[in-house]
This record gives sequence, structure tokens and C-alpha cells, in this order.
Amino acid sequence: MIKKIFLVLLLFLAFSSGLSAQDQVLSLPDCRKKAIANNKTLRIATEQERVAYYEKKEAYLMYFPKVSLTAGYSHFSQDLHLISSSALSGIPTSITVPDLTQFGLPQLIPAGTEIPFSAGQTIKDELSKATTIDLSNIWVGGVSLVQPLFAGGKIVAANQIRAYALELAKSQADTKLVDVIVEVDQAYWQVVSLSSKKALAESYVALLSKIANDLDVMVKEGVATKADKLSVDVKLNEAEMALTKVNNGLSLSKMLLCQLCGIQISDQLKVADENIKDISLDEAQTDMVNIDEVIENRPEVHSLILAEKIYKKKERVAFAEYLPTVGLTAGYAWTNPSAFDGLEYKFKGMWNVGVLATVPLNFFTSSAKYNAAKTETVIKQLELDEAKEKIRLQINQSTYKLAEAHKNLQSSQKNIEKANENLRYANVGFEEGVVSPSDVLAAHTAWIQAHSDLIDAQIELKLCRVYLDKAIGRNLANVNIHPSLGKK
Repeated sequence: MIKKIFLVLLLFLAFSSGLSAQDQVLSLPDCRKKAIANNKTLRIATEQERVAYYEKKEAYLMYFPKVSLTAGYSHFSQDLHLISSSALSGIPTSITVPDLTQFGLPQLIPAGTEIPFSAGQTIKDELSKATTIDLSNIWVGGVSLVQPLFAGGKIVAANQIRAYALELAKSQADTKLVDVIVEVDQAYWQVVSLSSKKALAESYVALLSKIANDLDVMVKEGVATKADKLSVDVKLNEAEMALTKVNNGLSLSKMLLCQLCGIQISDQLKVADENIKDISLDEAQTDMVNIDEVIENRPEVHSLILAEKIYKKKERVAFAEYLPTVGLTAGYAWTNPSAFDGLEYKFKGMWNVGVLATVPLNFFTSSAKYNAAKTETVIKQLELDEAKEKIRLQINQSTYKLAEAHKNLQSSQKNIEKANENLRYANVGFEEGVVSPSDVLAAHTAWIQAHSDLIDAQIELKLCRVYLDKAIGRNLANVNIHPSLGKK
């Protein structure tokens, strides 16, 4: 009994998971949100923005003093003797009695007698000890501080460069965001298009199958020829092959959309607009925009403007190579042994304060760096001008394409009306026997083509709107992907 219950639960879970995979319906905003949340390119852009933020903080710290602690230990195999052994050998260890009679003094001890001088050896030992420095354990250490006072403007320029770099990272992330959204929209509407065409192809196959069955009866009754039946069979085979291609394309399109959205790749995904029938023409109307203002708001242009500013500041950094740098130094150093009050084997130290100035003399190298920086700035200015020209052309092209898509949709809707009317007359005439099967097939083919063109016109209208929004720099998703910087 328990095994049966367990088996039923497993089957229920498997069935539920299958339903959840099949019944997962995503709208276009849902797909955009999932793609933004899971896209690897956007996550990389977010991390690059975080890197730029921390590099900006690092550049700001250049205004403050740098403090460092140093310590060292050394062991030497020999000691340091300040007095040589030959000099110490001149200290006598005995005294020779001189001839005192020549001075008129009594000679109590015979002249030439050597009397031991024990104090001499003691003096020699003490003097040798006092003038010997033990190098078996040498300890040194210190704390140093360097505060820049003037660096030729390099520190200010570096901070401005890092600030522009952070803005540039945000702008590049916005550009990648727009690219991802456009890619998702293309995949989404491709699924919608193929889903509609699949339904159209299925209805066409069903219709041809019905006509083929009717012709079988008509051939038997002698009111139709085998040639008519064969032509319908050929059309039926072509329609079935087209349906297979549509099914395969739809499965691959759904898998692509799943991959872009960062969800498990499956062809069971459903989109909310699969059964779309019509699009309001008001949605296709173009907006009047100020092209010059639009160009300035494009993320790509903003990125190039920031890049130009960065290279301008790099010119300032290169020019600073001509200028001297001045800094304030301070520190505290200690040693063991120390010699501030004689030689002592104790840790003792002293403070020091000073000013350090460096004047560069490598003018030829500095000149080359400065000229290279100026040339790079000119390159960025030219790239900015070229980008503005291309964006202006892109905006005009997108505007024209949207207007063309609008007219194409209107034309397709008119063609639908004509195809419906033509098909109605053909069906009625075929039932009454006054229209040949080939004419009926031609009417059905025209009807299928008209509906297929309508689907393409609707999807093209949607995508042209997306392309125009991208061209004029609109926030397609109205989301903020920038991280809370400083927090991980």
C-alpha cells in the first residue's frame, strides 16, 4: 500500500513539473526582466562598474599621506672593532726599570729589571670591549609618512579620470542593456511570428486534406480528373513540409528565447502574444523628436564624450611630467644597538621631518608622452564626430522604416480583405462545380500568402518601433541595472 502511494506521488510530481514547464507563459516585459536579471554580459558590465567605483576611491586616497612601517633584522658573522689589534698591542703589560742613577736618584731595583704590569692587560681588555660593536643581532625599524604637496596636477587629473571612468562604465552598461533588450524583443516576436504561421500552416494542411478527400469522391464520380487530384496531393506535400519547417523553427526560436532569458532551454515555452490577431495602427505613429538632442542622449555618444574628457585629463597627466613634485616627509626610526648615548644594546630612536622635491630633467621623454596624449584626444574627437553622423543616419533610417512598416501593414490588411473575398467566391464556385480545383488552390494559396504577409507586417511594425526607440535613446525596459556601489 505504501509503495502504491509513493508511486502515485512520484507520478503526480512528474506530471505537475511537466505542466509547469508546458504552461509557463511569459509576456514581453517578463522576458525582458528575466534577461536583465540573468544575462552574463550585463552582469559583467555591473562588475566592471563596481571596479571603476573602487578605482575612483583609490584615486581619492592619493590626496592623503602614505604611511609605511619597515622593520629588519640582520646577523653578521664578525663583530666591528673600532681599534685595531695592532694599536691595542702598544699597551704594555710589564714595565722595565730605567737607570735612575743618571738622574741622581738611588737605584733600589737594578736597571733593566721587568716588573709585571697587570693593569695594562685589564686596560687592553676593557678598551677592546668598549670599542667592539656586536653585529650578531642587528635590529632596525621605522615609520615613515609622505604627504604630497604639489604633483604638477597629476593627482587632481587622476581623480577626474576615475570619476569619468565610473560614468563611462555606467554608460557602457546602459548600451549593453539596450542591446540585450533588442535581442530579446527580436527573439520574442520571432516566436510570435512562427506561432501564428504554424497555426496558419496547420489550417492550410487541414484544408488541403479536405480538398484531397473531396477530389477522391469527385474522381470516382467522374466530375474531376486524376490530374486535379495529383496537383492537390503535391500542394498537400508541400504544405506538410512547410509545416515541419515552421515547427522546427518555432522550437529553435523558443529555445533561443529561453537562453536569452536565462531559464532552462525548452521548446515548451509559451509567450503571451502567440495568438495575436491585430495591432493598433496608433502604436505605429512616429514621434517628432529633436535629433540633435537625441544624439546627445545616446549612451554611445555619452561614452565617447566621457572618453574624450578622459584623454583630455591624460594630457594634463602627461604635461605634469614637466613639473616638479614636492612632498612633506616625516618619520620615526629606531635601532638596536643604538649609539645616541654611547653604544647601548637597547631600542632607541629619533624623529625626522623634511621636505622632498623632485625636478624632472627628461624633457624629451615627457614631450613624447604629451604629444601622444594630445593625438589620442584628437582620435576620440574624430570618433565622436563620426558616431554622431552615423547615429543621425540611423535615426532617419529607423524613422523611414517605421513609416514604411506602417504603410505595409495597412496594405496587408487591405490584401486580407481581397483574399477573403476571392476565397469565398472560389469555395462557392467549387461547390457548385463552376470553378476548377486549380483555381481553388490558387485562391487558397493567395489567402495563405496574404495572412502570412499580415503576420510579417505586424511583427515588422513591432520591431521597427523597438529599433526607433533604440535609435532615439529611449529606455526600453525602464529599469536600473546599476549596482549599489560599495556593497557586495
